[in-house]
Parts: sequence; C-alpha cells; structure tokens
Amino acid sequence: VVFNCSDSLDYKAMGKFFKGLASAGAWACFDEFNRIDIEVLSVIAQQMITIVAAIKNRQKRFLFEGCDIVLKDSFAVFITMNPGYAGRTELPDNLQALFRPMSMMVPDYGLIGEIMFISFGFGDAQRLGRTMVATFRLCSEQLSSQSHYDYGMRAVKTVIVAGGRLKAEEPDESEEMLLLRALVDVNVPKFLSMDLPLFAGIIKDLFPTLDTPEIDNGKLEVAMREAIRDQGLQEHHFLITKVIELYMMTLVRHGMMLVGPTGGGKTKCYKTLQQAMGKLREEEDFEAVKTFILNPKSITMGQLYGQFDDITHEWSDGIVANGMRDFVVDTSPEKKWIMFDGPVDAIWIENMNTVLDDNKKLCLNSGEIIKMSEEMTMMFEVEDLAVASPATVSRCGMIYMEPRSLGLDVLVKSWIQYRLPEAAKQHGEQLQKLFDDYLDPCIFWLRRNIEEPVPTVDNNLCMSCLNVMDCYMNTYIVKEGIDEPLSKHRLDQLAKTIEPMFLFAFTWSLGCTGDLNGREKFDKWFRGHMQEKGVQMPFPDEGMVYDYVLDTYSTQDGKANPDPQWVNWLDTRPEFEMPKGAEFQDMIIPTKDSICYTYLFDILANNQKMCLHTGVSGTGKTVNIMRYLQQGLNPSKQMPLTLTFSAQTSANMTQDILDGKMDKRRKGVFGPPAGKQYIILVDDLNM
Repeated sequence: VVFNCSDSLDYKAMGKFFKGLASAGAWACFDEFNRIDIEVLSVIAQQMITIVAAIKNRQKRFLFEGCDIVLKDSFAVFITMNPGYAGRTELPDNLQALFRPMSMMVPDYGLIGEIMFISFGFGDAQRLGRTMVATFRLCSEQLSSQSHYDYGMRAVKTVIVAGGRLKAEEPDESEEMLLLRALVDVNVPKFLSMDLPLFAGIIKDLFPTLDTPEIDNGKLEVAMREAIRDQGLQEHHFLITKVIELYMMTLVRHGMMLVGPTGGGKTKCYKTLQQAMGKLREEEDFEAVKTFILNPKSITMGQLYGQFDDITHEWSDGIVANGMRDFVVDTSPEKKWIMFDGPVDAIWIENMNTVLDDNKKLCLNSGEIIKMSEEMTMMFEVEDLAVASPATVSRCGMIYMEPRSLGLDVLVKSWIQYRLPEAAKQHGEQLQKLFDDYLDPCIFWLRRNIEEPVPTVDNNLCMSCLNVMDCYMNTYIVKEGIDEPLSKHRLDQLAKTIEPMFLFAFTWSLGCTGDLNGREKFDKWFRGHMQEKGVQMPFPDEGMVYDYVLDTYSTQDGKANPDPQWVNWLDTRPEFEMPKGAEFQDMIIPTKDSICYTYLFDILANNQKMCLHTGVSGTGKTVNIMRYLQQGLNPSKQMPLTLTFSAQTSANMTQDILDGKMDKRRKGVFGPPAGKQYIILVDDLNM
C-alpha cells in the first residue's frame, strides 16, 4: 500500500494502519512522512517500537493500542520524505532510529532515457538520450529562472513518453525529428515569451539539420475556431496555439497547470478545448469532456478532502473525494477533468502528490484510497507557483499564458462585435479608432508615470473602460415587441456623443486608479493627447478632466438636449440647503467627489457591473456608498445587503450570511425576493 501522509493525520488513524499491516504482514510506503505533525510523529514512534519489539521476540500475537492482534513477521514500513520546505517537520530521534536511512542520488538521465527509448522501439537510443539530456542542461543554464520551470526526472520521462507516442503514430519518420517534436511539444508551452527565442537557439544548435515542423491539426483546429466563435471570442493565434498545447499535454500527462496572470485566457483555453472535443466526439481519438470545477482556497482542508468529527470521530467526505468517486464510478468513455481554479500553496496541494505522480491515487485520512481512472485528468488554474513546493512543480505539465501575448485589441474587437447594440453598430469603426488612438499609448505612459495604491492589470483597465461604455450603450438597446424604435433625434444624439462618452469612460477607468499626484499628471497627458488627436468636443479648460460629466439633458427643464455638453459635477445638483433641526452628525454636504462617485455607483449598479472602491481610511468610502444604498436605489427593484469583513471572517460565515438573507427558489437555487435584485456592499474587503 502506498499512502500519501498529510498534516491532518492523527495517531488513531496511523494506529489503524499499523493494526492492519501487522495482522496481514503487508508492506506500506508512507509518502511525504515528514508532513505529519511533530506531536503525532512521537506517538507513531511508540507504536512502531511496540511492533518492532514484538517481531524481535518472535511473538505470534501481541497487544497493540488495547487490542490483542495477530502478528506476521513479513510486516515492513517504508517512508519517503523530502528535506525541509514549507509544511515539513524534522523526524524525532527515537523515530529516526527505527528506520534505516537511504539517500537517493540524482540518477543518470542519459542512461534512463536510452533504456526508455529502446522500450518504445527507437533504434538510435543512445544518441537520442544524450541529445535530450543536453537540451535540458542547456535550458537550465541559459533560460530565466521561473518557479514553474522544472528540468528533472519527470520532465525527462514526459519527453520520452511524448516521443514514444509519436513513434507509434509515425513509425517511418526519422527518430531525430520525433525527439525534436517531443522536446518542442513538452517544453514550449511553459516558457515565457522572452525565453522562447533562447530555446529555439538551443534546439537549432542541437538539431542543426532539422527545422521545427509545422504540425497540421486539421479537424481539431476547425472545431476550435468554431468553439472560439461560439463563445464570442476572437480567433487569436496565441489562444489557438495554447489550446492545441493543452490538448497535446492531456495526451502525455494526467496532471497539468495553466499558469499566468489574471486575464491571460486560462479559463477560456480549457473551455474552448472542452467544446472542440465535444464537437469531435464522433471522430476517433476524441471524446466529449465532463468537468468538475472548484476553488480549493475558498474552503478548509477538511471540506476539501474530508475530516473526522472532533467529538463523534465520524468521517465526512470532502468535495474532492466526492467528485473523484463520482468520476471513478462513471464508466463512460468520456474524458473527465477536475479543475482546481484558485491559488496553490504548499499545504493543500501536497495532499495531491500521490494523485499527480504515477501512483494516481488519492489518499484520504480515513484510510480510503481512490484510484484515478484512465479518462481522468487533474487540472489547476493558478496565477503563479511562487509558494508551491518543487515536488508539485515537477509533477505537473505547465502551460504558461501571458496576457501580453493576447493583447488588448481582442477585448475591444469582441466588445464591438458582440456587445454593441444594433443602433451603435454603425459607429464600430469610429470606436475601434478611438481605442487604437488612446488605449495602448495611455497604458504605456501609465505604467511608467503613475503609482497605483491598488495595483491593476492592463486588461482589467480596458474592461473597466468597456463597462462604463456599456452603461451608456445599454440605453440604446431596443427590445423587439416591447420598446419603441429609436427616434431620429436619439440616433443623431448617439452619433454626437460617441466621442465624449468614450472620453468620460476613459477618464473613469484608466485615469482613476492613481493617487492625487497621478491624477494631475494624467490630466496634463490626456489633454495633450486629445489635442494631438483633434477631439471634436474636448473637456473645458478650467479645472481637471475629473471635474466634468457628460450631460445629455439640459439641467433646467429636464428635457432631452440635442447638443450634449460637459457640465461641472456641482452644477448637476440644486444648491444645498441645511435641513431644519438636523443633527450635526447626520448632515452630509454633497461635494464634487461624492456627487461623482454616487453617479458612477448608480450607472454601474443599474447595469449589473461590479465596482471596487479603494482609498485610504477616512476618505468617506463607506459614507458615500451607504448614503447611495439608503437613498439612491430603486426600492421596487433593488435591495441593499451589507457585509463587513474582518480578520476573523471565513468563507463559511460569508456564505451563511448570504444564504440567511436569500429566499429559496427551488432545490439548490437561492435568490432575493422575486423580481428584486440585491446590491451587495462588502465593507473592508481586504481585512
């Protein structure tokens, strides 16, 4: 029996193991033994001493933990452990004395490669083994050092397995070419864009007579392009390449990680492959895919894998155990992917070690071991592997997705193509030109000149701009059979306001994440850039670009104004009058900022857009939002719900608060009272 130890193992669970092993005379290998807590290890030492003493005395029966049990002397325990890193302990001396230590040296990869190549039917195995080892050595010396790079034994094995698969498919192809393709297929997906030219150089040096071949992924590529269009995305060559790399990786690994900063297209990558394989399920080599998706950091370790009740000592299964069991029982030939969408840390991921290596077994603390079926794949979607242990990194195939390679143009194109209302479609080219003129130059300038109290990523800034644009564009949506068609006056107004709308949205997305000093710099840069591009309706010269709102209604009589204009925030409200008999602490005097932020909350909330309001303490964030929730909502449609986070808040508490306020619609579906929508405020999110 091979068992993956974890820090939640206690002496009772280990006692059960030892009873069974001693009675059966079986062997067990306890993997990652030094992950068990030091307190438990000292009790395990006592349990081992009892059994070892009984074997020495050649007893047939002995007393163990209050039970009289049979003892067979073929009983043996092996432990494996990595030297210390996060989540590891030192073994106590009395336990060390019971085990004979044996240190494992780094093996001769060349020899292993040669033997495995021969087993896959390669003729020139010795030279191929040497070339492969040289490739990995040069990569480790010349390429950048990243937490998700690994050139160890498992990487070597993956290359050989990939080469063996290619050899079986194309037995007449030259063996050097097969190795070249295997090295490229396995290594290129994980490299950052700056390392790719270096890797290409290494490959050119080692295979001087060969060129990297263009592989034709005929049916798969056609199905992928269809799936990409179905999801309303752009057929970008980077996304297509990554989807193909993911498919290739699923053929040689049963554990893989999609790594990269947020917005790089990780989720869409596996969803595209899932849909494409579903379209091709009638063809050979392809099956439909079922997925089981969870966020491992949103719940406790006990809820993830299972736990014993502290009082009754009853076992309750975790989410992963249940999901795996359901997939194991399902004997259909469909592929089954378990997707962990959340950050990896050295604690929860280590429990997957035996799942991700060749054992393919999930070991639960109850003693149950669930074996993965052939159709199952473990996938992880993570931002980085800075805190993952080397054990984890080497076990998984890596596919690195860089938002930079995807660019921002794809977001804008998809928005114009799929999200613009029909009435605004004719202005698509004008909008595309505005984004081309402002977006990239602004981000280039921002990253060099602005300090952000809360860091942002480029594609999120672009999405913020599109969200504010959506709020304006949604007023031009015409629902057939319900709304009147748009009048000529409204269409003329839209044509005039496209550019000022964009300038306003741009100011309150890309221009609003810096501090006060940053805003002054942005104001100067933005005005200069607008002058350069020749704007029809620039912001007024007084004050800053943040002082104005686009007003499509005249402020006096409330009728639609054919000429939209820039209005100062304070002019959009009647003058403030002190209410009679008001308490001092209840008076809130509207300022330019509070009017502005309330307006932004209002348009975003009414269009179902999320909003993160940041700033140092004492700047009136809570006051502004609370006042909006009390006075600005439409009570017939919207209801406020406030949560305050603290350092003690857990995911379970948050869910309980939300569930408590919701009405049950039907089994497993909760929501606000019928016909209403909750506007949820989370106060002190970062606590």
